[in-house]
Formats: sequence, structure tokens, C-alpha cells
Amino acid sequence: MLKLFNTLSRKKETFKPITPGFVTLYTCGPTVYNYAHIGNLRTYLFEDILKRVLLYNSLRVQHVMNITDVGHLTSDADTGEEKMELASRREGKTAWQIADFYAQEFKKDIERLHILPPNVWCKATDHIKEQVALVKQLEAKGYSYVIPADGVYFDTSKFKDYGTMAKLDIEGLKAGARVELSAGKRNPTDFALWKFSPKDQKRQMEWPSPWGTGFPGWHIECSAMSRAHLGDHFDIHCGGIDHIQVHHTNEIAQTEAVTGKKWVNWWMHGEFLILDKGKMSKSAGEFLTLQSVIDRGYDPVVYRYFTLNAQYRSKLNFSWEALDGAKHAWHNLQEKIKEFRSHHTTKESSSSQKHKDAFLDAINDDLNMPVALSVLWAVVKDETLGTHERLHLLEDFDRVFGLGIAEVAAAQAVPLEPHLKALVDERAKARKSRDFTRSDVLRKQLLEHGIIVEDSPDGQVWKRV
Repeated sequence: MLKLFNTLSRKKETFKPITPGFVTLYTCGPTVYNYAHIGNLRTYLFEDILKRVLLYNSLRVQHVMNITDVGHLTSDADTGEEKMELASRREGKTAWQIADFYAQEFKKDIERLHILPPNVWCKATDHIKEQVALVKQLEAKGYSYVIPADGVYFDTSKFKDYGTMAKLDIEGLKAGARVELSAGKRNPTDFALWKFSPKDQKRQMEWPSPWGTGFPGWHIECSAMSRAHLGDHFDIHCGGIDHIQVHHTNEIAQTEAVTGKKWVNWWMHGEFLILDKGKMSKSAGEFLTLQSVIDRGYDPVVYRYFTLNAQYRSKLNFSWEALDGAKHAWHNLQEKIKEFRSHHTTKESSSSQKHKDAFLDAINDDLNMPVALSVLWAVVKDETLGTHERLHLLEDFDRVFGLGIAEVAAAQAVPLEPHLKALVDERAKARKSRDFTRSDVLRKQLLEHGIIVEDSPDGQVWKRV
């Protein structure tokens, strides 16, 4: 059975979707004011593994991911500048141009990392009507109040279960906020549903509303978009661990205040990527993008492989030395795949099912990818299996790993050009007649054409460099 850790209960539970055989999944997407850094991308890789594991378990998945292209302020406390306006000034482009550019860059990054795209992309700016409607519903139920010249706020004191998932100490927060509580806020945990545009300034992204011209709060966006595409009750909501305390806590409050029922069954959160003993952050101005990793000579798949070495709920320490280790391991795996594809053997063995069972146990134990990876290498080394069986298992496991093993094997399967095949055949004859001098000359000629020839107990094996 598939067991997943649920942040709501703080324990692993057997996963059962609302509709048998069908999973509804919402993942918090990027705020498109800058490139995603590799710490952000670790979260999207965890969510991709989750989705692949669900699919591997023969479940259909309706996956929705948002793009935050307005409303995210530089502070989670509803203060500071809106990030799109800030990026617009930084780069001398319109906020709309910024949003479009970085959204496309994000999509390039996930493609390069073999991350399966969602079934639905939804932009905050395309769902203003739904967000305004949700705020109106909250107002009608008495959950909101207006701070003049600031915005419409959610009154967290009226939602009795506020902060349950995050285990917030509400009384402690109140005591600590007696002096610094923002002007007009009734409670330190209250949050913006709709922010007003400054009276003396026209924003690039603003819309009319019953309360005044402005833009949506960051939290209202995900509630409105997930309801629009998945309904008022769905299976899984994912994000980074930093979303638990504020963003996801606020989403739960405003959504369940309107619906009056449980909104999401499973909450799942990915841990931080650690760099130099601290989490990676765009706000600090220093972060590594996927392109910066590529520029250092690493295939994006190497970073994907690197992240498989830690379970998603564990912090992962990044270093170039650790990435070198992943690069070396991925290279060795590629070489084995090429060898298996070039040198086809078949053997009957009961160990094939043993490996399948071990792999399924690992991935179904809350996505335990380090153990799953150890099963993959056990298959590689299992000489009781033929190369055909081993390659078949690796390609099956790669439905979850997402490394592109089938593509590596397929590239190796491209037939040799006639003149190169003639050289390979000639070398085989030279080896058979024990003309090792001629054999070595032909090996060097083939290497110049990107073909490595190796000798094995079962005969000559070639592979492309």
C-alpha cells in the first residue's frame, strides 16, 4: 500500500484518494519575478516524484499548478513591495513582460529536469474574477474587515481552527506583537485578501473591486484557482516546507471559512536545499540557477539524480563535490545501460520479481528514493539476470526516477554506419585469429569515430561514446 506523510497529522498514513483510481493534486508554482533557483527546483522535483509514484501505482492524476504573476509581496506579513513591480523596475521591462519571460524560463527548467508538466497551468492574473468572488463570500460570512488605504483583511480570530496544521502558538504571537502589530490589524496573524493601490500611484497590475482598485493577496490566489480547477475538496496539496506557517495555513482558513468543510485531505511539503549551512534564498540576492549548474558543465539530469539521494522530508546539503559524485554515478549508470543494450543476453531468474517488489516497497514508503536508488544499483549488479531483463527493470523503474534511461538505451541502439560496422566485424575476425596488433589498430580507428569496443567473455561489445 502507498503510505505518504501528511503534514496535517504529522505521520505517515495509507493513501486513499477521494475518488477510487483518481487523484486530484495541486502544487504551488513559481512567483515569476526571477529565475527559479535549484532549491526551488528541488521542491518541484519532489512533487514530480510524487506524481510519478501515483501513476506507477496505476492511479490517474489531475495535476494543477499555479503561476503567481501578481500579489506576492516581499514580506509574508503583507508589507513591502509587490515582487512583479520590483522586478519591473529592476529590469526596465513591464510587469507583464517580466511575468511572461520568467514563466517561460521556469517551463524550460522543468523540461530540462524531466519534470512532467501539470495538466493545468493557471495564472493568478487570469483568475481575478474568482478571487474577487471568494473575498465577497468571506465578507458575506463576516470573516473580513477593511483597513483604509491598505486593503481587505481576513480576521483569523473568527476561524477557530486557525494555525492547527502549523501548530501555531496564537497567544504567544499576540503577546509578542503588542508593540509591532501593523496599524489597523486586529490580530497579528490576520492577512490580506485584497490590497489597495496607492492613491497617488497607478500600478501596472491592478483591477477594480467592490472595495477599491487594487490587486489580490498572495494566499487568496491559490484558494481561488484550486477551487476553480479541482473543486472544494481534493486529495493532495504540495509546496515547500516554508509554506506551512503562513501561506498554506492562510489558504486553509479562508477556504474552509467559506465552504464549512475539510478542503484538502493530504498536505505534503518538501524540505530545504542547504547551501553553506543556510537555505537558498532569492531575497539574499545570491542563488544558483539551473543554468549556472549547466554552465559549470553538468547535465541537468545530474542535478535530478543528486536530489534522489535524500528523502524529500530531509534537508539536502548541496556542494559541487556532492554534484560531482552524482555526475560520476550517472555516468557509470549510462555506461551500464549502453552495455546492456549493446550486448543482449537473456536469463531466467526469480530475482527479477524480488527487485520489483523491493522497488515498489521503497517508493510506496513515503517516496523513499534513496532506498529505491539502491534497488536500481542492485539490479545493475545482479548477474543472475540477463542484460535484457536488467534493462527492462531499469526502464520500468525510470517511470519514477525520470532520468531518461530509455533514451540512453535508444541512442545506443542506433545501428552502426556500414563503414563502422565493417571495422567492428574486421576487428572481431582479428581477435579470433589472435592478431592482437591489428585488433588494437582497429580499436583506435573506431574510437576516433566515437565507438568504444570492449571484449567480454561472451564476445566483442561496442558502444557509442
